[in-house]
Amino acid sequence: MRNPLPALWDRFLLYLPLALMAVFALTSYWMVRIAPPPTQVALEPGPTHAPDYFMDEFSIRNFDREGHLHADLRGQAGRHYADTLSTEVDDISIRSVDREGRLSTATALRGLTNEDASEVQLLGNAVIIREAQRTGTPAASARFEYRGEFLHVFAKPEVVRSHLPVDIHHGAHHFSGNALEYDNVTQVLKLTGKVRATLVPSIEAP
Repeated sequence: MRNPLPALWDRFLLYLPLALMAVFALTSYWMVRIAPPPTQVALEPGPTHAPDYFMDEFSIRNFDREGHLHADLRGQAGRHYADTLSTEVDDISIRSVDREGRLSTATALRGLTNEDASEVQLLGNAVIIREAQRTGTPAASARFEYRGEFLHVFAKPEVVRSHLPVDIHHGAHHFSGNALEYDNVTQVLKLTGKVRATLVPSIEAP
């Protein structure tokens, strides 16, 4: 008589994987049934590029510690964006006075400033004028005028940049180029692209 144990053992090994899979499936189903429902977490939406407040015919003034007017920014309309911490201004106009009392003005059809107005982008018929100084060398006291469709002004450092064509008048001299970078601290003017210059010799009194 043959021993039935080997045959039973072979069948046991054959069906063991199926039995284990069934046990795992029933266990998973049971755990899902008794598990608490997932907590619904309310996610706050991120900031979108939409104005969070508006201004009409406004003026923002900045005074120094002695109470003297340092800068005056005006606009026909303004829109503040919380996501970029910037303000877009229509028909922008800026007047500022440096430590030596030299007046500078900037105008454009549209302006874009950062939160503290230390960086201003002038777009569309942009004009920056630095009036002549009453003291100093003739070159340093000459009137500066920049014109272009885009001018990027940085208050610190005192730099003006543009990747578009510009026209510059420095006293009686005239310069033009396809791109501009001017550092007021070092008094270095860099024009690139198609550059033209018209220099007028000074006439000294006899």
